Amino acid sequence: MTFNKNEFRERVSYWIDRGTDDGSEGATDRQAYEAVSRALMDLIWNNWRECERDIKARKLKRAYYLSAEFLMGRALGNNLINLGLRNEIAEVMDEMGLNLNAAEDTEPDAALGNGGLGRLAACFIESLASLDFPARGYGIRYRYGMFRQKIVDGRQVEIPDDWVARGDPWSIRRGNRTVTVRFGGRVVTEPAGEGKVRYKTVDTEDIRAIPYDMPIIGWDTDTVGTLRLWEAESSNGFNLQLFNDMEYLRAVESQNRARDLSRVLYPNDSGPTGKALRLRQQFFFSSASLQDIIREYKKIHGGDLSGLPEMAAIQLNDTHPVIAIPELMRLLMDEEGLGWDKSSEIVKRTFAYTNHTVLSEALEKWPVDLFRAEFPRLFQIVEEINRRFMAELIKKYPQDRLKHHRMSILADGMVKMAWLAIVVSHSVNGVAALHTEILKNVVLKDWYDIWPGKFNNKTNGVTQRRWLKKANPALADLLDETVGPEWTRDLSLISGLKDKAEDSAVLTRIGEIKAENKKRLAALTQSLTGITVDPTSLFDVQIKRLHEYKRQLLNVISIVHDWQAIKDNPNLNLPPRTVFFGAKAASGYRRAKQIIHLIHAVADKVNNDPAVSNHLKVVFIPDYKVSVAEVLFPAAEISQQISTAGKEASGTGNMKFMMNGAVTLGTMDGANIEIVEEAGAENAFIFGMSADEVEELRDNGLYDPWAILEGNTALKRALGTLVDGTFVTGDDFRELYDSLVYGVEGNTPDDYFILRDFASYSEVRGRAGEVWKNQEKWNRIALLNIAGSGKFSSDRTIRQYASEIWGIKARR
Repeated sequence: MTFNKNEFRERVSYWIDRGTDDGSEGATDRQAYEAVSRALMDLIWNNWRECERDIKARKLKRAYYLSAEFLMGRALGNNLINLGLRNEIAEVMDEMGLNLNAAEDTEPDAALGNGGLGRLAACFIESLASLDFPARGYGIRYRYGMFRQKIVDGRQVEIPDDWVARGDPWSIRRGNRTVTVRFGGRVVTEPAGEGKVRYKTVDTEDIRAIPYDMPIIGWDTDTVGTLRLWEAESSNGFNLQLFNDMEYLRAVESQNRARDLSRVLYPNDSGPTGKALRLRQQFFFSSASLQDIIREYKKIHGGDLSGLPEMAAIQLNDTHPVIAIPELMRLLMDEEGLGWDKSSEIVKRTFAYTNHTVLSEALEKWPVDLFRAEFPRLFQIVEEINRRFMAELIKKYPQDRLKHHRMSILADGMVKMAWLAIVVSHSVNGVAALHTEILKNVVLKDWYDIWPGKFNNKTNGVTQRRWLKKANPALADLLDETVGPEWTRDLSLISGLKDKAEDSAVLTRIGEIKAENKKRLAALTQSLTGITVDPTSLFDVQIKRLHEYKRQLLNVISIVHDWQAIKDNPNLNLPPRTVFFGAKAASGYRRAKQIIHLIHAVADKVNNDPAVSNHLKVVFIPDYKVSVAEVLFPAAEISQQISTAGKEASGTGNMKFMMNGAVTLGTMDGANIEIVEEAGAENAFIFGMSADEVEELRDNGLYDPWAILEGNTALKRALGTLVDGTFVTGDDFRELYDSLVYGVEGNTPDDYFILRDFASYSEVRGRAGEVWKNQEKWNRIALLNIAGSGKFSSDRTIRQYASEIWGIKARR
């Protein structure tokens, strides 16, 4: 692709003139953003179209990545980086009297995800394009995405995030590729000849799925991939007769019900209507995507679908799209006329499943009554899949009825989606070495014993283009100088930085780069919170989805402990520390919201205490999102990865921190283990129990939180502040206290062993602070973490998926 400044300027002017009467002189920053984005779409259009045509003309096998989340963030800046045109575009805009940075800041984050799962999907599709693999992502075009988080009186309030309110220049509506998704109805049979019958679902609720395509621009390549997101509309639309009869609400009832499917990511599912909506969402995008895949296959290869597995590899990103399995069976049998055995063979060879959790509550299951009512034909198919599986299981283990019950897809009135995925898919992968071992030996041991060949590990990764080259340009420049610019394509080359570990000039540069990034975060903090932080203090950061197993509560209690210690002894020689939090709690997750409230209560007390405010500050960054993360990761010096060992599947934030020179303070959990292997144990700060020790303590039933508190008076005193009126009057934090000391809602006390790991955490956290005081030593540790991050590129992960699971080859 060639770039001509004059031609591009003309395209920007054209799009500005479409939006304003005054030309570039009267253009707002938002109009400038839209104009340059549309001009870039014009620039890449031929490559995007030719890429699709090439894949189809050469009949290349394609990977299809089905995910309920794609946490894309802002598109303009990332696309400029991958096109290698940022400086050229900035010059054009400057000549026109426009400001690229100001224009970028008007772009809303496409927050179509909730943390690691969605951001991983975004990194994966970027790597697929950068590596020239034929692929497409499928998901939902949520109108409101993840909520905007507002903090009111220290409490989270969810605000709709209408990211497309002013349109999205990066989305193309493909109305000609609309498909119909059918819900409910009843199943009837009709003769199919030779004594066979064909099943048909009638009297259905029909929803139109309209695709919107987003281009995924690869790094330094003409490959442009596609993310296809589905939007829901009613087939009946607006009922004018009811409206004219003044039945205004009924006139739009079917349209509103349809649009609910693509209205909000992860609606609150604590009640039956919320559960039904979540399940309907999953079916909506899964069915639409499968219909699209089959339509494309038939257009290229003809009507014989027996070759589908040779041309299509479908990856199920967690359990959300697992309903695609019985839906593909239905499409093959009921719509295409194939028999059960042939359909089953195709489905098994086509689907692969990624497991992202060891938490039993996150292994989705749906009430049988709900599933059957919404998808009567699919329920019949699931029953038959389970019947055949159970027949095999009983033959293999004839006397083990507990195993039969434990492994049944249908049990206890529930449809178990993870079990369905494991039984049918040809591949089941974990996302970090420890996670995969826990799946094989604990969580999914029953299945691993039967099908050991299905199970494999694919350690997660992140794209270095966004999370290093874009987010940390000064560090990227240093890497260009020291290891050469090819690290952007092959992150393993970053290991060459180890040769500079004793180079004082390079170590000084790393410290200077970090200092400037800290100033940038300090300015953002002031803007978002009004809190002034000292950029020369230690920046200690924990940013991730709020969940009890991620143990933000451990961090908070430690802050209270330090606050009390400083007040008791003002002469303590602790390093000045600023602790940053960023997290959203699921709308229905009460205790997670209480932890956010506690963080704010502690911050208010600590930050306004003149005795400690020069030693300790606490900051909660509201509305944490990708564009904010791009400031936080480069500025962090400590990366808190403190989940209970054995609970975190992988983590990807830990990788972003590492490649930006933050040092891990964490447990041996998830990808932390591999991070320590790559950086060296001496270049990380590890504390707490191992996963085996956690399970042993959990299983023996001897854990006594009271004994921990009685043996650690400082911890007991810090924990007591949750209920003694130190931070609030009333019982706002009583449930958090009780969850640790007594247990709540039938759970054992301190279910995630916060009190058990506290002493180790406190000691190691203090040791990290002492090492930080020696800036030359700290910079060397940071350098070795950067140099060790080469394994954690999503490019490496995608190459493994492509060769070991999908069987696809790069198109060039």
